[in-house]
Amino acid sequence: MVEIIAEEKKEEFESKLLDLARVTRVTAGGRRFSFRAVVVTGNKEGKIGVAVAKGLNVAQAIEKATRLAKKNLITIPIVEDTIPHEVYAKFGPAKVLLKPQRRGRGLVAGGTVRVICTLAGIKNVSSKILGRTSNKLNNARATIEALKQLKAPR
Repeated sequence: MVEIIAEEKKEEFESKLLDLARVTRVTAGGRRFSFRAVVVTGNKEGKIGVAVAKGLNVAQAIEKATRLAKKNLITIPIVEDTIPHEVYAKFGPAKVLLKPQRRGRGLVAGGTVRVICTLAGIKNVSSKILGRTSNKLNNARATIEALKQLKAPR
């Protein structure tokens, strides 16, 4: 009976590595290398989180970012596999526009926005990255800001 309760409680989150960068800190003794991982975590049912973490090796950075992403989850309203209304958000230089689409249109989104929408469980949406930046972290954060603005229909 204890096993059954544990299985129900455990939500299955899927994680995807969005960006991995080797970063350098220059000290008097030379260069110190570490890795920065950007991870997106979602359960494909309206919960999504993005996190950034650094570690001395790749595995440590990814593990840390995944753990942080699960802590920073947001819940988004999904109506008939799409978002309830159009949203626009800006984070730094990154600008993202998300529009709802009718059923069967599919996920018309590129790169970062596509990954986030897939893991959030949004199946029909049209998006456009309006900013000139190709920075995946800023685009991911702008997308999360847009999803935070969504209000559930009454």
